[in-house]
Amino acid sequence: MKNVKLILLGLLISTMFGCDPELESINYDEINPAIFPASEADVEALVVAAYYPLRGSWWNGIHTTSERGIMFVNDATTEILQGNFGVQQLATLSSYIPTSEGVTRFYDDFYNRISSNTLSIDRLENSTVNENIKKRGIAELKCARAFLSYELFDMFGPIVVAPLEVLQNPLIETPLARLSHDEMVSFIEKDLLDAAADLPSPSEAAYGRFSQGFARMLLIRLYLHEKRWADVEAQANAIMAMNYYELTDDYVDMFSTESQADNKEVMFAVPADYAGTSENQWQMMVLPSNYPVRGGWATIQSSWMFYDSFEPNDVRKTNLIAEYTGTDGVTYNRSNPGNVMQMGPLPLKIAEDADRNTALTTVDIILYRYADVILSKAEAIANKNNAPNQEAIDLVNVIRERASLDPILLADFATIDAFNEMILVERSHEYWCENGQYRSDLIRHGKFVEHSIELNGAASQAAPYKELYPFSLQRISEGKGAFLQNPGYN
Repeated sequence: MKNVKLILLGLLISTMFGCDPELESINYDEINPAIFPASEADVEALVVAAYYPLRGSWWNGIHTTSERGIMFVNDATTEILQGNFGVQQLATLSSYIPTSEGVTRFYDDFYNRISSNTLSIDRLENSTVNENIKKRGIAELKCARAFLSYELFDMFGPIVVAPLEVLQNPLIETPLARLSHDEMVSFIEKDLLDAAADLPSPSEAAYGRFSQGFARMLLIRLYLHEKRWADVEAQANAIMAMNYYELTDDYVDMFSTESQADNKEVMFAVPADYAGTSENQWQMMVLPSNYPVRGGWATIQSSWMFYDSFEPNDVRKTNLIAEYTGTDGVTYNRSNPGNVMQMGPLPLKIAEDADRNTALTTVDIILYRYADVILSKAEAIANKNNAPNQEAIDLVNVIRERASLDPILLADFATIDAFNEMILVERSHEYWCENGQYRSDLIRHGKFVEHSIELNGAASQAAPYKELYPFSLQRISEGKGAFLQNPGYN
């Protein structure tokens, strides 16, 4: 662990992440841990600093909706998104290698944030602040650490998690190996179980902050990754037993400019604003310059393969724009794509925000929703028994009904293979351009390579080892033999 960065960022005015706060850097190398944290305000500064890398910022937010965010890159490796230049093309063709900074930067830019959270947890555990404040603060820090750890683990496989004793002695150069697979899973799982015990309930958590429900949702994602079907079902049942979350009636309206703070389907969202404290750039990423009212940079498209997978009356494809008349008077569509629809429709997803006066929009970045709990439970039930049953089908139909679709029948998906093919389609339709987890869904069912080749043919460089991204050569070099590259990239 060379050059461990211990710079965290504090939030001074608002206790709600992303709601017009002012940001000030805090250098913890200049803070005496014997006296900090000593107050509730100090704890808040530590905690909100942990949310900072999780926001939607082009420069240093992992959930930016730009090409520097995980949704953009991960969905671009699937049929949901396609690009013909930049990191989006690397993702589309699975042509990324260890020198592809557009993908390796996710680890390089964010792994030290896990270490920062470890130090903050230690400082808080050894502080003299009120025990209730301490317990809640540690729970948020552990959830933040687990959230970031899971996302990096999902993309790169096991990562380096620096021990506290190494972090407390940053001047001693200590090359560290990546954790084993089981160690990585256990590390994330323990943090999330601890967080779920001490975080506030969904009804008590502020919008944009972690809750017990969200910690359990992350456990579902971890358990799906590991195919621990019984544990997925157990966590889904625990969330349902909270009797808080519910599906909203209007799928499309969830992605409007209106705040979703009172929406009981939203389990975690990053509030966005025009000030750029936490920003949503997706409209500019997607829309061509000649789009009516307000254009964009046209950096990414969807695919016609994805568009054609929707049933005709599925409301979830409402903002998958297959035709528009540009400011030049020309109508663009599949038969007349120009250079803006040659790969597929425009994956807008969010509402048009014509009133914005910058490249940003105020549409909140929704990352996890209760619909995921429902579909995850359906998948777990079917795979736990290696055969779907009526309960699993009924859960899928809850989601389909909201999408204005006819119910499916158990007789049509009686085998586990047929059911899993169907659940992958439903997951892609429900969560496209949200958290980028459809890539993980495809990998879980052994369909990642197959879908890439079907989409891109001979141009695809997809292979089983591409299910993990490569680490940068700098990380390998700094590891001095302890840090090993993912197989296939050497």
